[in-house]
Amino acid sequence: MEFTYDNITISGGIAVGKNTLRDNLLEILTPLGWKFKSAGQIVRDISHEKKMPLASLVSDEFNRDLENEIKSILEKEKHWIVEAWLGGFTARHLEKTLRVLLICSHKELRIDRVANREKVSIEEAKKLINDREKGNFEKYKHLYGDYNFWDPKYYHIVLDTYSMGQRETTEKVLETLGYHRKSV
Repeated sequence: MEFTYDNITISGGIAVGKNTLRDNLLEILTPLGWKFKSAGQIVRDISHEKKMPLASLVSDEFNRDLENEIKSILEKEKHWIVEAWLGGFTARHLEKTLRVLLICSHKELRIDRVANREKVSIEEAKKLINDREKGNFEKYKHLYGDYNFWDPKYYHIVLDTYSMGQRETTEKVLETLGYHRKSV
């Protein structure tokens, strides 16, 4: 099957649906040879952090090496789904990589998702989101400059998981990818 794009990046903040989208895409695309890499999982594995990891848990060198590895994969290989906060920003010059940004326009829903997923109170969930996002962006700006890493100009599509269900989000990404169920 021929696709419009060679690879996909999924970017976005905490509890916007990145894992759900990834899982839904993998269910459909893995039989077609697609593979997956998660920057967050790599950091969790290295840092032994079970919850949402801070970018500061690893060295600047590790962060740069990880971003360079992701960029290299996206430049040289095909059929990768990369989930990373900066995945779309890192691939912003790679036209054959579908860059997806997920947002959730209602912070209350994100807080609820984190509270349920991490089994913490609403107040703890708020603190987790704020601390992780603030800390990660401070680190990324230190490493890469004063960018708005989630500026829609870096992405092919921006999807709001508050107003779109997981099925609709997945279908929109597949449609943009050039996937057609009938031709499989």
